[in-house]
Amino acid sequence: MFTYSLSAFNFFITVTLTLYLVNTAVAQSPDKDTTSIQSAGGATGAPSLPTQASSEVTEISGTTTTFRPIFTVPTEADTGAPLLPNINDPNATDAQTICPGYTAADVQRTAYGLTATLNLAGTPCNVYGTDIATLNLTVEYQSADRLSIRVTPGYIDASNSSQYILPTELVHQPTRDADAEMSTLRNDLNFVWSNDPTFSFTVYRRSTGDMLFSTQGTKLVFENQFVEFASALPENYNIYGLGETIHGLRLGNNFTKTMWAADIGDPIDYNIYGTHPFYLETRYYEVDNSTGNLTLVTSNETDPMAEYKAYSHGLYNRNAHGQEILLRPTNITWRQLGGSLDLYFYAGPTQPDVTTAFQTSAIGLPALQQYFTFGFHQCRWGYANWSQLQEVVDNYERFSIPLENIWTDIDYMNQYRDFDNDLNTFSYTEGETFLANLHASGRHYIPIIDSAIYVPNLENASDAYSTFNNGNDTGSFMTNPDGSTYIGAVWPGYTVFPDWLSGGAGPWWTNEMVTWHNKVAFDGAWIDMSEVSSFCVGSCGSGNVTLNPVHPPFALPGEPGAVIYSYPEGFNLTNNTEAAAAASASSSQAAAMSTGGASSTMPNYLRTTPTPGIRNINYPPYVINNVQGDLAVHAVSPNATHADGTEEYDVHNLFGSQILNTTYNALLAAIPGKRPFIIGRSTFAGAGKWAGHWGGDNTSLWAYMFFSIPQALSFSLFGIPMFGVDTCGFNGNSDEELCHSRFFPFYRNHNTLTANPQEAYVWASVAEASRTAMNIRYSILPYMYTLFYLAHNTGSTVMRALAWEFPDDPSLAAADRQFFLGPALLITPVLNQGATSVDGVFPGAGGKGAVYYDWYTLAAQNISTPGANVTIDAPLGHIPVYIRG
Repeated sequence: MFTYSLSAFNFFITVTLTLYLVNTAVAQSPDKDTTSIQSAGGATGAPSLPTQASSEVTEISGTTTTFRPIFTVPTEADTGAPLLPNINDPNATDAQTICPGYTAADVQRTAYGLTATLNLAGTPCNVYGTDIATLNLTVEYQSADRLSIRVTPGYIDASNSSQYILPTELVHQPTRDADAEMSTLRNDLNFVWSNDPTFSFTVYRRSTGDMLFSTQGTKLVFENQFVEFASALPENYNIYGLGETIHGLRLGNNFTKTMWAADIGDPIDYNIYGTHPFYLETRYYEVDNSTGNLTLVTSNETDPMAEYKAYSHGLYNRNAHGQEILLRPTNITWRQLGGSLDLYFYAGPTQPDVTTAFQTSAIGLPALQQYFTFGFHQCRWGYANWSQLQEVVDNYERFSIPLENIWTDIDYMNQYRDFDNDLNTFSYTEGETFLANLHASGRHYIPIIDSAIYVPNLENASDAYSTFNNGNDTGSFMTNPDGSTYIGAVWPGYTVFPDWLSGGAGPWWTNEMVTWHNKVAFDGAWIDMSEVSSFCVGSCGSGNVTLNPVHPPFALPGEPGAVIYSYPEGFNLTNNTEAAAAASASSSQAAAMSTGGASSTMPNYLRTTPTPGIRNINYPPYVINNVQGDLAVHAVSPNATHADGTEEYDVHNLFGSQILNTTYNALLAAIPGKRPFIIGRSTFAGAGKWAGHWGGDNTSLWAYMFFSIPQALSFSLFGIPMFGVDTCGFNGNSDEELCHSRFFPFYRNHNTLTANPQEAYVWASVAEASRTAMNIRYSILPYMYTLFYLAHNTGSTVMRALAWEFPDDPSLAAADRQFFLGPALLITPVLNQGATSVDGVFPGAGGKGAVYYDWYTLAAQNISTPGANVTIDAPLGHIPVYIRG
């Protein structure tokens, strides 16, 4: 779901976008602005909001009705402090130049490694927090292929009492294997430390002598709100992972990766929904056939006739705080806003070895999906009622296009409230009939469930909402620092947010899902807005709940100023008249909404300095390059508080995984005997054992089709193989050329409110191409299901980069325009507008043993030169698929 929605009632979009009907008997007085369930609680920037306008009277269809102008949350409510990211600040202090580092003392050998005390090596720098004077170092060889390095505060006292160490009950902490006494003897990793000039460590690969990670020449900085460590890297290194970002598969050496879960419509290169602090690094060596010696390859240019050998290793930083990873030409620098240094190195030496070890030791094996989930899914924001859903299902049947699953966005909800249907448009009685027929046809229904819960207006008796009452009674919601209820704003209006660290939230969520499933026989769950998103900074609803329901602080698709006129690149080449009209209307709309030129004055950036022993939760002194700027913008404020006293600052990145875990358990209770099917937006390392993920609110542009492949491959590394993007794109109007992403494991068509329809039957060419491609897809479903069975049991991948299947070919290091589905199918999609052919490589062919057969003709491809880029015919609707022999 994108961060735009309808106003309080779907129905009234056809009546007015500025009026909200209320019952005459409960019309609230204009001067009321408090409730009995909370007070203004001191969370960041809760703005002073105006009281609502007085009631007015009108007559609709002969009935006298009282209404009031709907209150719109001010735009300023979601505006944070002006912050300049540290990496962009020319006046930022470099911690490496002024901090003293540490020295190791009391080094003790253990049966599996060593322990030591790290003492601050000089005067505290307190550059972005309070230096922690004494640290504990624990190094442990945990298995044949895993090395753990942990650095934690030596003790907790008044100076660092807020230091948050991630509990293992929230995020699993790898421990020694049962056979570690013997298996660690085969470990190919070697830990070496030094105190020259301050403490540093190096991890080597024993078999090659290669230095995999070394902090030598840098200083460890360990403060209560800032931890920094760095390592040298070889020239033109190959690092993958570190999600979630829309970016190429190989991250490159001039990229800063920020980790702070954000509700944002898929900007390229910035932090988005999920957090996965893991990377895979692959190094290539040229083999001297006469001596067997290996020479590290540091150039992007390679010889297709030479022999190469690859070694891969992995690094997992078990930390849930906001983070920033700076990838630079010769080094990597890791910065985090708190917590401990909790590193796990995986020796590999191949990508499958690393991925399997990472899953089995740290994050868990992927969930095994039900067979029907690999079929086609249809959704859109804007399906108005059960009848329209039935029409969509019937159209797919009429056009002979397979459809396994129909979805609904927030349109089905009663005023956008979870677990509550709109009785006018999605009544339970009509729904029972629709779902009975749907299930009888072998199809399934998946509804969206949002992450925030509406707070009913206590002055409006008709606004009662039992889901909120039940959660409030069980202490299931986050609070402000003073203990009052934290109230933000999402689709339904002012809302509260589940506190997954409380004892009550899990049972409450399960009860709501079970109760709702008794009314609506859904077959899975789509979890959205789970970063967790809020449309205002701080507890903006405190004292304002009697304004509920309210409109979000932005224009909605189709409203004035937000009419959708965008089309994919090159649309003007095939639809010139329509494109010209859209461009003209778009310009007029932009001019009408313009408020003048951009200000020429420099922002007065907020800079904070550390206070000894006290954390600045809302504005940490080190400013990460968050896509939203202020950490509280479009999110629950960092100082929102959990039942055990934990602040949101420390666990923000975990909300998405916690709601997936809770929903998984709730579905087990609601639909016993069935494996839960969940697609979630925000994820953390380990979420794949409960759910799949879709690529979020992509745009109907060719660029997003291009980036969808590396995004999917990255999630293979993160243990979430059930991945897909919204076919045709979500934001903006699409066209027939873009609707061809049919071989991702999760295959769904979904688009935004008021955009042009894009169901597979809308265009004749797409309908025909869909029938052809789905015939292939459905033919290989047993193969795909087998791949998921193997992933679930062994940790293998489903979608695979070419470099993973042919690991000793350095020319494939950055290849991310093609992919393998398992080991046997090579997919080469068209990624350019108007193209009737596509260039692709056939790895291992050209005299190196591999043979590829065209799926459609079964003809073997004649590849004479290894690594050659081959031009493949690909007219509109044709996706080149090859069987690897």
